[in-house]
Amino acid sequence: MKKFLVIVAGMGIVLAFSSCKSKESAYRQAYDKAKAQEAAITEETNVYQDTPEVTPFVDTPYIDNSGQQEQNYDNVPVRQEDVSVVGGGALKAYSVVVGSFSVKSNADGLVSRLRSRGYDAQLAYNSARNMYRVVATTYNDKASAVQSRTKLRGEFPDAWLLYYGR
Repeated sequence: MKKFLVIVAGMGIVLAFSSCKSKESAYRQAYDKAKAQEAAITEETNVYQDTPEVTPFVDTPYIDNSGQQEQNYDNVPVRQEDVSVVGGGALKAYSVVVGSFSVKSNADGLVSRLRSRGYDAQLAYNSARNMYRVVATTYNDKASAVQSRTKLRGEFPDAWLLYYGR
């Protein structure tokens, strides 16, 4: 009887340990599910991430009949946005934007840095994109704005033109 009891107890222990054993397929399923969720989150943040529109700088000169070389500014890309001035003076028709921030304090830091270097920097807010645009210079004509942007690209390679049609 003792022998029978020991055998039944032994089989019970073996059965208990074998049923609690984790299966590799269960781990694999959990891993695959976590990877799919991570990929979905990454894809979702990439869709909503505010990435700037990159447009190549094309500055094509042409020569008129007098032999003078002039700049053709018609093909220089300009972005039009509905912005409101938050800090600084009024914006003119064409502005050179050197930074875009979703956090106002970061934008204020760049504005103060530009002002310490002698620029009349302004801060504009685009409510549609929830972005603060840091404007280094602003002009009434496109040619002056393009020239200023070209100079500023030495320090701010992503500088772009904003048309403020108010």
